Amino acid sequence: MPMSPYVRSLRARIGNDVLEIPSVSVILFDGRQRVLLVRHVEGNVWTTPGGMVEPCETPADAAVREMWEETGLFVALTHIIGVFGGTLCASTYSNGDKVAWVSTVFGATAFHGTPTPDGRETLETRYVSRAEAAQLRRSPHVIHVLDIAFQAGSTAYFDPPTWRPVPA
Repeated sequence: MPMSPYVRSLRARIGNDVLEIPSVSVILFDGRQRVLLVRHVEGNVWTTPGGMVEPCETPADAAVREMWEETGLFVALTHIIGVFGGTLCASTYSNGDKVAWVSTVFGATAFHGTPTPDGRETLETRYVSRAEAAQLRRSPHVIHVLDIAFQAGSTAYFDPPTWRPVPA
C-alpha cells in the first residue's frame, strides 16, 4: 500500500514505532447477502475495502474515497456498523513499520461502478459468503467485523470497555 506524504513525514520522526491511525472500512452486500472483500497487495490477505482517514478529512469522505480507490465503486453510506480497535487492529508491514488503527466501519449501497481492483493497493475484488470469508487468508480483524456486519443490528457495535480505575 503506498504511504501517504503525511505518514511518510511521521515515519521520518518515529521510525518503525507503532503509529495509531484513524481508519475506515466499508461493508457492501450484494443481492445474495455476500460481502465485497479485497485482496491487498501488502501481505496478500483479504480484507474489507478501506484505509486511512487523511488529516482534516471526515470519516465518511474517507470511506467513500477509499471504496472508490480500491474497488472502482462509488457508494452511498447508509449507517455505521461499528467502531473497532485493540489488538486485532494492529499489524507490522513488511518494511517493519508497526501500525494500529481505530476503524469506523460503514454499511453502504453501490451507486455505480463495477468491482475492479486498482492494481496498486488491491489485487482482487470478490463478493463472498460468510462461510467463504472464513476460508480465505485474511487480516485478523476481518472475521470479527464481518460477524458484526452479518448480524446487522440497529445499534452501532463497539467492544465493551475493560478499563477500570485503580483504587486509590
